[in-house]
Amino acid sequence: MGIDLYQAPDYYFLDDLLTDEHKLIRDSAREWVKREVSPVIEDYAQRAEFPKHLIKGLGEIGGFGPYIPEEYGGPGLDYISYGLLMQEIERGDSGIRSTSSVQSSLVMYPIWAFGSEEQKQKYLPKLATGELMGCFGLTEPNQGSDPGGMTTHFEDRGDHYLLNGAKMWISNAPFADIAVVWAKNEKGRIKGLIVERGMEGFSTPETHNKWSLRASATGELIFSDVKIPKRNILPDTDGLRSPLQCLDSARYGIAWGAIGAAMDCYDTALRYSKERIQFNKPIASFQLQQKKLAEMITEITKAQLLTWRLGVLKDEGRATPAQISMAKRNNVNMALEVARETRQILGAMGISGDYSIMRHMMNLESVVTYEGTHDIHLLITGFDITGISAFK
Repeated sequence: MGIDLYQAPDYYFLDDLLTDEHKLIRDSAREWVKREVSPVIEDYAQRAEFPKHLIKGLGEIGGFGPYIPEEYGGPGLDYISYGLLMQEIERGDSGIRSTSSVQSSLVMYPIWAFGSEEQKQKYLPKLATGELMGCFGLTEPNQGSDPGGMTTHFEDRGDHYLLNGAKMWISNAPFADIAVVWAKNEKGRIKGLIVERGMEGFSTPETHNKWSLRASATGELIFSDVKIPKRNILPDTDGLRSPLQCLDSARYGIAWGAIGAAMDCYDTALRYSKERIQFNKPIASFQLQQKKLAEMITEITKAQLLTWRLGVLKDEGRATPAQISMAKRNNVNMALEVARETRQILGAMGISGDYSIMRHMMNLESVVTYEGTHDIHLLITGFDITGISAFK
């Protein structure tokens, strides 16, 4: 791949709403993506291999647990900084952002929010640097949008718990050192447990033959009479609300991240349309191409304003799960539409690995489904505005 010429669109001057620290964090991540991700990502995606050498760099730019306090090894940043980091990382690739999101919101967050002081001190500092990597076990072969129906369970055996069951579509699973797993106890209450690699009966087979998130490692979590020390249970978890809080944090990051993918597609299309000559003039001069580009930048700008406001609410402690759902659903759908329109502007070149568009499009087909499907988030908004649940 050639030099990364990416220039971020900012049609409404949103930089004016950011602090100098925000811009420094974002620009550092942007330069890291240009230097470390862009030159290699197409090759890794074609080979369906996760670039493990990027883990250290993700830790160095604050990509693991940005909002985790410094006392536990995190950088202690605000939520707008977290969002900006996800935007820049996903501009590089959704799969790399998935690795960052899972580590941050689905592994570090639950340990920080629900864990004991011993667990926080043991795991969080090493997770922040990438010395330890984690994954999140909620989705099961027969339970996706209805996680409350999970069958993975554990029993109290005196000095330990015995865990049985299976999880699937788990990002980071093939190489994760720990897994934050959600399972039911004998009373049917959902609890969180930390399962460590090497525990007898615990395996993580990799999922192959994916057309999407090819540069991300996906796998299963299999538990066959796994002995879990009692110190590994997250003491402050009780019920489905706990894992859903983790998902809210992840969905917030996705709302920002999807914009990054859309921005990359738009920037590629804009540059290409000015350089591609047909009928003796650049295709950017044709009305239908300008329509596509104008609609793209309009939708990207609306999404940028949506996430900025959501970030302010998040930092103020006022963001609701329904507001986060709206942003995730809107922004991922927007990014998918931008990717599809961009592919048309590039014509046949749009499917080439010489450009990022088709990779973004395929990745976003997963992003629109995971952490709550497009339809589920629509119904969350419907429930919030009507007070009537469509789920039951």
